[in-house]
Order: sequence, then C-alpha cells, then structure tokens
Amino acid sequence: MPFPISIDDPISYPGPPPSDTDVVVVGGGIIGVMSAWELAKRGVKVVLLEKGRIAAEQSSRNWGWIRAQGRDAAEVPIMQEAATMWRQMADEIGEDIGLRQSGVTYLAENEKNLARYEGWLPIAHDHGLDTVLMSAKETAAKFEGSATTWAGALWTPGDMRAEPWVAVPALARAAVRDGVTIVESCAARMIETKTGRVSGVITESGTINASSVVVAGGAWSSLFLRRHGVKIPQLSVRATVAATAPVENVHDGAAVDDRLAFRRRQDGGYTLAASGFHELYVGPDAFRALGSFAGQLMQDPLGTRLKPVPPRDYPDAWGTSRRWEADAVSPFEKMRVLDPAPNMKKVASMAKSFADTYPQLGKFEITTAWAGMIDTMPDVVPVVDTVKEMPGLTIATGMCGHGFGIGPGFGRLVAQLVTGETLNHDISRFRLSRFHDGSKLTLGPNL
Repeated sequence: MPFPISIDDPISYPGPPPSDTDVVVVGGGIIGVMSAWELAKRGVKVVLLEKGRIAAEQSSRNWGWIRAQGRDAAEVPIMQEAATMWRQMADEIGEDIGLRQSGVTYLAENEKNLARYEGWLPIAHDHGLDTVLMSAKETAAKFEGSATTWAGALWTPGDMRAEPWVAVPALARAAVRDGVTIVESCAARMIETKTGRVSGVITESGTINASSVVVAGGAWSSLFLRRHGVKIPQLSVRATVAATAPVENVHDGAAVDDRLAFRRRQDGGYTLAASGFHELYVGPDAFRALGSFAGQLMQDPLGTRLKPVPPRDYPDAWGTSRRWEADAVSPFEKMRVLDPAPNMKKVASMAKSFADTYPQLGKFEITTAWAGMIDTMPDVVPVVDTVKEMPGLTIATGMCGHGFGIGPGFGRLVAQLVTGETLNHDISRFRLSRFHDGSKLTLGPNL
C-alpha cells in the first residue's frame, strides 16, 4: 500500500496566491499550519505556501506521539500548552484525528538505562507531570503478555497519540475555515527585501507583497535560508517507519525500548519504528555542520549510519543548487515532496522485534513502510526566533523529530513573535544566535 499522502494526490488548494497579504508562511507541515492558523485567529491576513502537498513530508511520517515525557526542560511548558490545544482542537475541528490519552512508556532493558530515565524525573516533577518510574514487576504487569522482560520503565500516563496523516490535513482545513489562504504546488523561491527588511516573497507563481515571512520548511529550511545569508547548522536524517495490519490490542499506548518503538493506531494496527536508528546522507551542508554535531554523535555513536551519496535533488545532495535566481526554477520545484525510500532490511528487523515481543500475534502483515527526513540541530532542540539582520523574518525549524506533538504550542509562539505580543513562554533556549555568539551548546535529553 502506498503512503497515504503523495505528490500524485489531487491539489486541494490550487490558488493562485494573492498579490498582497500580511504574512507569508513557507512550509505546509504542522509548524507552518499551526503558525498560520494562530495568526489568522488574531485577525492577520496570512498565506501559507507549500511546494508540494500539505503534510506530505515529516509531519505525516512521524510516530504520532504527543508527549511531554523525555523533552528538554525548556520545551515541557510549551508541550503542556500544546497538549491542551490538541484536546481543544480535536473537539473544534469536527473530525476524528485519532487523539487518545494512552500514555508513553520508555522501557529500560537494564539498570543503566533505568537510571538514565530516572534522571529525567526532576524535570517532570518541576512541571507537575504525572510521570512515574516503574519497577521491573510493575512494568511486567503493565505489559502483560510480552515475551520480553525489562528492568523497569518511565511512564507518563497523561501523554497522548494521534494519526499524523489524518490530523495535519484536518488542522489545515480548520485553518482555512478561519481565514488562512493555502496554496499547494507553489514554491517560495526567495524572500524579497527593501532597505534590509522583508517586503514579500517571490514564488513560482509571482510575487506576494508582505511585511513578514515565517520559514517553517523542515528539512528544506537551511537551503532556503542560506540563499539569504542566514546560516543554521541543520542536518536531516532518514528514519524508517512501518505500519501493521490490524492485530490484537497488546498495548494501547506508545512504547519504546532499545530495539523498537511501537504505537497503537486508530485503525487497530501498530506503527513500528527502529529505536535509536537513523541514517545521514553526507552532502555539502553535512560536511559544514558535522563539527557542530560532534557532541550529539559522540553520545550516540552507533545510532547514526552515514550514507555517502544523497539521492538526486535532496536538500543536501551534491548537485542541488545553493544559488538560484528569482526568475529561475528553484530546488524546491525540482523535488515537490521529499519522499525517501525506507530501509527495508530495517523494516524486516522491526517486524521481527515486534513478533518476538508479542509472539501471540502470530504472523502479521506489514501493510506499508515509509521513511521521513528529520531536520535536526546540534543540541537537539529547535530554532524558533526572529532574525535581527532581516526584520520581518521569523524561523521555526529544526524540530529534531519532536515537532508533531509540540507543533500547536510552537505555532502559537510564532504568531506571538510575528505580531509582537508578549510570549507565553521563555524561548531563549531556541534562539538562532546560540550557534554564532560563542555560547556553549547544551544537549537536550537523549531519551
């Protein structure tokens, strides 16, 4: 079965784009959609540009976890607000997006990992989360029927799950009802400036005059911003995921151990992913940024596999243009949807691990497998900030595989940044300048 969202799908929002607006949002993933929706709720005229299809890239390809557990301390209060927003939106949009409070569990294969999980408890307690550390006996009782035994687990029963490829398009439809103009198959080529500040966006369909631009381009953000002299040390790694056919409900929530992540889905199947496994295609940007990522790579030396040649037209492929003119075809038009092939050997390994964990399932079918490109930063937290050197430009990118759940919270913060409101949360941890001002980078929790 093919992945549910692709470039072959009919265009839902054909445009054409208007010639004038207040804000242009570049990128139709969850960060872009939520930023645009929150702006529209404030009475701002906003146009969202998506070069391919809404949610066709990482926003629909993630695990579907909506979790506070394991996050950086600076993200937790934003995630708590996002969780409240998810519940409100699930009621508001009138569509079943699969939102369920079923908890997230980190399963520890040994005492060392259990101690590492225990080290996160102070963050949970400081923010009033319902996180608990479970003993081996308590874990066995919770995962009754499992053939695997664990030394214990970290469990947050208040965490949730939803269906990414259902939820993000539904949020986009709600945003349109509230006044957002979405245009698919319309790439932003360049930001236009006058006297150093944003004056609009040049698209493949003409220029949109606007005083503010939000770049929420995921794996494409670094390439787009570099063309304007804004440099962020962003890498994108391939992560492989698979879906099973409906099977017996062996665990209703989301869980992960040292081999496998699994999450019950709305359709009765499970989403499977390899724990701690991702692949980095080494291109020009990767070479430039690898020094910044040394600390992250040293923490997890076996979790990243290097691939020497990125596929053609990928954001960091050797042949991808780094400079283009406003009247020429941009890299964003050459690859409308970043659709990496999954690692099928890893899919087979994931299926075996799940079968070994729950042998009572017998032989089950993998109905589809896919991969996504996760945009990551050296300290494993995003960039959410304005750009002082280009007034009117706001960046929200580098979500490090954590963006789906927290997306509504960051979307609200982006809207506050753009409109000059007082921010709901301290976002100094996510400032762009940390990569250039000599600050010592502090890694987020590697959980």
